[in-house]
Amino acid sequence: MSKKVLILSASPRKGGNSDLLCDQFLRGAKEAGHEAEKIFLRDKKISYCTGCGTCQSNGGKCVQKDDMAEILDKMIAADVIVMATPVYFYMMNGEMKTLIDRTVSRYTVISNKEMYFIMAAATSSKQALERTLEGFRGFTSCLSGAREQGVIYGTGAWKMGDIKGSKAMGQAYEMGKKV
Repeated sequence: MSKKVLILSASPRKGGNSDLLCDQFLRGAKEAGHEAEKIFLRDKKISYCTGCGTCQSNGGKCVQKDDMAEILDKMIAADVIVMATPVYFYMMNGEMKTLIDRTVSRYTVISNKEMYFIMAAATSSKQALERTLEGFRGFTSCLSGAREQGVIYGTGAWKMGDIKGSKAMGQAYEMGKKV
């Protein structure tokens, strides 16, 4: 059965290491017959959540006029959500954290999703990426019925393109195929 796969790439660089891993996941998912889309967050205008609380009293409509409403609609409609980030100081980058914060208006209807996480970092230690993974898990623990299905650790990738030829590239492709 075909699934809707939404890949959220928080790389600040097209063709950056985490973005390349997204492309591999996307290729695998499409080859397996799924409807798959990648959103490159850098191309979108997503303002910071101001914590005004208006969305909590008006049916989940954020007062900010940017691209987040469209992305949130796609997150709600997806069967599978892939969240990918470069790792900065052992945490997700600002683009991904801003996206997560902005789901506050409708996070209660992002439900029953299969979740995959992709992280790319200069460190060669998977253990060093656990803080980043816990950030993703903290978010998904707030989502009803979210099920973690896979994690890709793109380690040892400092310079743009370092991830090419790594085991993580094959893992991303295979995970995409097995969605």
